[in-house]
Amino acid sequence: MSFSNEMKVFSGNANRPLAEKIANYLNLQLGDCEVGRFADGEINVRINETVRGHDIFLIQPTSPPVNENLMELLIMIDAFKRASANTIAVVIPYYGYARQDRKAKGRDPISAKLVANLITVAGATRVLTVDLHAEQIQGFFDIPVDNLWSYPVFAEELLKRENIVPEETVVVSPDVGGVRRARRMAERLKTSLAILDKRRPSDNVAEVVNIIGEVKDKVVIMFDDIIDTAHSIVKGAEALKNAGAKKIIACATHGVFSDRALERIENSSIDTVYITDTIYHENLPEKVKVISVANLIGEAIMRIRKHLSVSTLFR
Repeated sequence: MSFSNEMKVFSGNANRPLAEKIANYLNLQLGDCEVGRFADGEINVRINETVRGHDIFLIQPTSPPVNENLMELLIMIDAFKRASANTIAVVIPYYGYARQDRKAKGRDPISAKLVANLITVAGATRVLTVDLHAEQIQGFFDIPVDNLWSYPVFAEELLKRENIVPEETVVVSPDVGGVRRARRMAERLKTSLAILDKRRPSDNVAEVVNIIGEVKDKVVIMFDDIIDTAHSIVKGAEALKNAGAKKIIACATHGVFSDRALERIENSSIDTVYITDTIYHENLPEKVKVISVANLIGEAIMRIRKHLSVSTLFR
């Protein structure tokens, strides 16, 4: 008697175009699964092919609408578990609730931990994500978590599309918390590093109080994980321009773009914004360019499947 643990890739509704690119990289077709709604709005999942004994990779970012996409993910995991899948690896390119990773004030929830619990209890056996806002979220899970870094993808595209001269370019971390992320990019591009020292008087509002490093007469690459309302990135660009930066490029893994963010970017000092396709968008302005992380995720899936190292992707 022979047993099959064939790999199958499925997608929820959150970002099917990215899932199709990942499947194409793996030379696979997306699995046949319907995710719909009952008349009362409840989520209905129907898997139209056998998954018994198979290794499942389920692609579903928990991007806006966050709660809809998260619930869809949990119900899909449950469906695959009850259909006797061998393993269920969930690929969450954008991990919603990641910014609620600690108690910032008294009586605050730690929602990132709650989401980790929900995913694990639903039946996931592994998580694959991209540029977690807080890397310590990996420790919220009791199952393996692979957090992929996007900086090699950005660096490769910037070298192709922009005239990067290391001596005339500086990578800027938009805050002290993002220094490690920005330093990786600076090392890959062989540029210097600068840091914006910011204060946050309220949520989604930041004020730049100091620039640590030299930016005058340089091409500035601001590198962050998320652009949400764009208040922070626009204020940072304004401070850099006032400090003498000759060109400002903004790079962010996840383009959330809430609350007129794109309008703010269009009217800002930023020359070009690069984001990845972890979150699906249509009709973005000319100033915003999209770089795909499909091959990065696809390669990581292949390595996980073959029991190869994932960390060597970033050496």
